[in-house]
Amino acid sequence: MDNDFVYLDYNATTPVDPRILDEMLPFFNQLYANSGSAHLFGLTVKESVENAAEEVAELICADSKEIIFTSGATESVNLALKGFKTDKNKNHIITVTTEHKAVLDTCAQLEKDGFKLDYLNVDHLGNINLSELESLINERTLMVCIMFVNNETGGIHPIKEIAELAHRNGCYFFCDATQAVGKIPINVKTLHIDMMAFSAHKFYGPKGVGALYISSDIKNKIQPQIQGGGQQNNLRSGTLNVPGIVGIGKAAQIAVAEMEVDAQKVKKLRDQLENELLKIPQTSINGDHSARIFNTTNICFEGINSEELIISLGNICVSSGSACNAVTSKPSHVLQAMGMSDQDALSSIRFSIGKYTTLPEIELAVEKIQKAVLQLRNGS
Repeated sequence: MDNDFVYLDYNATTPVDPRILDEMLPFFNQLYANSGSAHLFGLTVKESVENAAEEVAELICADSKEIIFTSGATESVNLALKGFKTDKNKNHIITVTTEHKAVLDTCAQLEKDGFKLDYLNVDHLGNINLSELESLINERTLMVCIMFVNNETGGIHPIKEIAELAHRNGCYFFCDATQAVGKIPINVKTLHIDMMAFSAHKFYGPKGVGALYISSDIKNKIQPQIQGGGQQNNLRSGTLNVPGIVGIGKAAQIAVAEMEVDAQKVKKLRDQLENELLKIPQTSINGDHSARIFNTTNICFEGINSEELIISLGNICVSSGSACNAVTSKPSHVLQAMGMSDQDALSSIRFSIGKYTTLPEIELAVEKIQKAVLQLRNGS
């Protein structure tokens, strides 16, 4: 990369940790057996898959038999929401207007299939009202579906309280934890989460592999969305992506060991970036300053078009929102749901920091952003 290259888009994806890559490589051309084969070679590879399941389970305080490997969080979301068996008396799902498109689009499809959906609003900080949530639950409610950490603002929802509220009212709780797993401690048992989706590439693992945690209490309620060879106890058929699974296992192992130290370092860098950028006139943070993940800040630069700012920054890699929406010029649905005007939403940039970010990179980014904002405001 060029000397002036700075990557501040870790919520979109992360580089693969070299230790994870080293762990994966033998499974491409040395330990290449099918993990479903009954011979010794296949059984050796199967053992590596089982070890990875144990490592992922340890990361979220689950049992390895509660882990289903998928192609990523989007597939996990689809399996959880479309695959959950119900009867005709339970066809109501509650979610939030600021969820990731993987959840919102899946819910939209469920609506077409006859489900009733309620979309909970958020306040100007992106927070939900628990009393309002409870008021939406009725005797036909099957599931409450709320993300752990918002991918655009970093806002953290009160997951334990939400799960307890759902269970107290006779429904299940599904959580998209894609931006949380591997970054902050998660115990699915004490949080009372029934199902939880996540992806390896958000915490330094490879793309194309993720997992769905399904509590052993409800595993018999899941109907597979992919039929075939009956792998993973018939819940997700298809030859296993062994290199990817080994990769997510190693990523989980590293996260368990290094999560706390990484968080402290990254938060200091995020805070420095944020404090310096807020010195620019007419800038403000979008979302809750306190209840948010340590690596993310979303800043509105009033009067600036975010796409123009991103282009002007060249090798400084930042985002105007979710990577899934990066090719559109529409305002962020998350910021709109928080009550922001289209103009301010289109003037906002998401910065997300990672463990490979350095202080000189933050200083260079601040310098370039300050200069670019000044130039754009002056029309030069």
